[in-house]
Amino acid sequence: MPKLIEKLRENPMAIVVSAFAAFGGFLYGYDTGTISGIITMDYFLQTFGDVQADGTYALASSDKSLIVSILSAGTFFGALLGYPCGDFLGRRWGLILACLIFSIGVAFQTAATALPLFVVGRVVAGLGVGIISCIVPMYQSECAPKWIRGAIVSGYQWFITIGLLIAAIANNGTKDIASYACYRIPIGIQLIWASILALGMFILPESPRFLIMKGRTEKAYRSQARLNSSTVDDPKVDADIKEIVANMEFMAKFGSATYADCFKMGPQKNLLRTLVGVFLQAWQQLTGINFIFYYGTSFFQASGIQQPFLITIATNVVNVGMTIPGMWGMDKLGRRKILMIGAAGMLVCEFIVAIVGTIVGQSNEAAQKTLIAFVCIYIAFFASTWGPAAWVVTGELYPLGIRAKCMSLSSASNWLWNFGLGYATPYMVDSDKGNLGSKVFFVWGSTCVGCLLFAFFCIWETKGLSLEQVDYLVSNSSPLTSAKLNKALRAGTVVATGSTGGGPAPFSNKVQNAEDAKIPNQNIDKKATIGDVV
Repeated sequence: MPKLIEKLRENPMAIVVSAFAAFGGFLYGYDTGTISGIITMDYFLQTFGDVQADGTYALASSDKSLIVSILSAGTFFGALLGYPCGDFLGRRWGLILACLIFSIGVAFQTAATALPLFVVGRVVAGLGVGIISCIVPMYQSECAPKWIRGAIVSGYQWFITIGLLIAAIANNGTKDIASYACYRIPIGIQLIWASILALGMFILPESPRFLIMKGRTEKAYRSQARLNSSTVDDPKVDADIKEIVANMEFMAKFGSATYADCFKMGPQKNLLRTLVGVFLQAWQQLTGINFIFYYGTSFFQASGIQQPFLITIATNVVNVGMTIPGMWGMDKLGRRKILMIGAAGMLVCEFIVAIVGTIVGQSNEAAQKTLIAFVCIYIAFFASTWGPAAWVVTGELYPLGIRAKCMSLSSASNWLWNFGLGYATPYMVDSDKGNLGSKVFFVWGSTCVGCLLFAFFCIWETKGLSLEQVDYLVSNSSPLTSAKLNKALRAGTVVATGSTGGGPAPFSNKVQNAEDAKIPNQNIDKKATIGDVV
């Protein structure tokens, strides 16, 4: 513990900055969580649904699919916009713009009393959430200290889970209001969350790596000094900046940082990196987790479980609590191991839920308790592994020149699958459609087998390395051999003796060629204001 406290004191500002950015995940999680309960509220159904033969109101499967999944359609395009927003406006101003777009979408939903405006609001809000999902993990990865980067970026997923939990509580508190307020209150509150994130990003420093990429060296020094809680003439700040510049100039020899470079193999393995990020985010969605958080309340209700809103809150409590050990394990166990453990645990739980629901039936009380128990265990495995790890790996996997582009592609993949699964699920489980019920977990269990194989064969072990060292690791190892090279890099035992296959020269954590970085000796004003730094 004393050693941990000592390390935390080395650069507390970097940790605070990176952790605050994780609040962007709260917007994502809260918006996702509200819709699960809202589509079951009586007054919402009376407003947007159709009257049934028995006098009750219900949403048609098509309308339910549209309302839930259309946000993800917006986030898909928002994620693609994450590149121009992040690379042209900057990480900070890109996030501020995203908050503005998100707020406009929230205002539309809050004002809506008919389906078209509500759907448009979901799309616009989705654009903002998509930009946030691309830029936040990137900003965190570029600002966080390497020894705690996994935990910091995992904080983005933790805030997603907190957002889901708060949304479930808000829904439970307003579900019985017999007026528009039943859905306007939980939706409208999101304006507060967006304002908090936007204000914070206005104050915090820009990513030094972005500033270096744009040639703004003086501001990069000031930003790094703020992150290190030191001055611009600190040797550590100087070494950090020179390491970034040396690596960026070296990597620039292999491409011009265009979208085309994302799909070129070469010694940097850009194509492989891009595909790994895209498919990692796809597999995260294929775990089936958003079936619970989009349709969990409806599913529990259809299963005959009493108090489905409270059960939804319980599952969200598990989601929040179990993300914490995942944050710890990310930098202790490593990315590969935690992904494999999570996939194995999830597939077992999902097959048990499917088998029990099929053989015993959902009307049996013991079966219902078993279903709830293993759904919670399944969520625990996801929350502590695949939930945070997908964002951690994609946030650190790419070279600086194409990082925003690749992050936008991988985030868009997440939202594309999110949209597809969100739209298809009602047709799979509704009683008048596929009527799979608990059998749908056979599908999710099977996809988790794919998750396990993907983690084993395609994920490099990147824990404890700087982003520049990650570039070297990926270029000079395969996923199956990466753990050994990772250990050597962290120990500083790698020697620059050339590389096989024409790849980049080995990189040690003793900043090779840093002195050759083309940074002139500058008299930088140490009395930097917030405006100077950002």
